[in-house]
Amino acid sequence: MRLKRRHESAAVIPTASMADIAFLLIVFFMVTITFEKDKTQVALPKTELRFEVPKEAAYISVTNNGQIRVTNGEHMSTPLDSIDDVVSFAANLVVEFPDRPVVLKADDNVPYRNIDEVIDSLKQAKVELIYLLSEQERVDTPSGG
Repeated sequence: MRLKRRHESAAVIPTASMADIAFLLIVFFMVTITFEKDKTQVALPKTELRFEVPKEAAYISVTNNGQIRVTNGEHMSTPLDSIDDVVSFAANLVVEFPDRPVVLKADDNVPYRNIDEVIDSLKQAKVELIYLLSEQERVDTPSGG
């Protein structure tokens, strides 16, 4: 008696649900991602104490070469021509978003008089809450046993 040869199928990895998994991952990342509105790179001054900055905040960045960039927290940052433009930016910000805090992000080599001019401009525009951004310095305490 002759036996028929069995037809063997090759091993296959089921890929039907791969598209579903990829779609769910894309949706997950779209929902959880946050975009940084102000990408100005500055070397922040160091402090021992640092508070969390609210996510919904406007940013004013002062670079080492004196360039000022601003964002209202909704759009990407744009450069300003002079310190006088900070007052008009802040006044528009207070009108559009009355309770939005402003984060001042300045390079540690910027002279304090420039920072003081920006803070005075924000006060003149009646900004209620101003954060000065810094980098937290590690404080090493001796281990006392």
